[in-house]
Amino acid sequence: MDRRKFLSAAALAALAPLAARTSYAKSMDMLLQIDDDEKICMSKFEFSLAKKLSDRPINEVMIEIGKTFIGTEYVGHVLESDGDEKLVVNMRALDCVSFYENCLVLARCVKLKKYTFDEYKRQLTFVRYRGGVINGYPSRLHYTTDYWFDNEKKGVLKVVTADIADDKNLQPIPKPINFMSTHRASYKQLANDAFYEEIKKQEDAINARNLVFLPKGNVHMFADKIETGSLIGITTNMKGMDIKHTGVAIRMENGDLHFMHAPITGAKVQITPTTLHDYLAKFKDDTGIIIARPLEPKA
Repeated sequence: MDRRKFLSAAALAALAPLAARTSYAKSMDMLLQIDDDEKICMSKFEFSLAKKLSDRPINEVMIEIGKTFIGTEYVGHVLESDGDEKLVVNMRALDCVSFYENCLVLARCVKLKKYTFDEYKRQLTFVRYRGGVINGYPSRLHYTTDYWFDNEKKGVLKVVTADIADDKNLQPIPKPINFMSTHRASYKQLANDAFYEEIKKQEDAINARNLVFLPKGNVHMFADKIETGSLIGITTNMKGMDIKHTGVAIRMENGDLHFMHAPITGAKVQITPTTLHDYLAKFKDDTGIIIARPLEPKA
């Protein structure tokens, strides 16, 4: 129930007889017991309306919405649930993917000026699933490079790593990318043979693509070309993996490029105190980054 409807209903209640008013109050209590995630979603929309964010480019909208998540607890594997694949909504706790995903989805809603929880869930489904359709566990986009590939086809974003840096400063992402199929026991859904075979086919498709990354030692050379609000995927030397961690690039007031992300268990959504380049230098298994720019939504 939005604020305008609430106030209108309250005005009518003031005119009602006492007995009817008591019954009405009970109904209102039920209506106001909105799901926590819906409350959070609507609070983000209220913030966006107050700040007139729809007038700004989508990358800037992502930054402003991302800042409202700072301090939110990190929880790993927030999208996993028992039973058949379904849309999982959790804005109360975030992992690195669901953090940038929420920034992107909420920003799309704001730019479309569609401020409803149903629209949020529609956009979330569109972005999170292959072709925007839920069709079992393999329809969820598990690998980041595959996630971005599918969303580039849908017009949600554009992968710009090769546009930002020239070929001599880029490297191919090591292959094969097959972490899920080679660690089948770590994914309970892959006990299903049909799901397992479908994931292997998806990995084959990923490995057929030309995937490049910007090595971490070169990030400072191209930081000025990375727009604030860009999606950042951190590549890794972990065998079979494409991307280890994700977040959002943020340009600070002094012009330096930092990283806004949901880091690890026990931590909260934050902006790195150091530049993105210096943050990457701290981790031996981080090899570099891939970059994607969110696109203005059409629907």
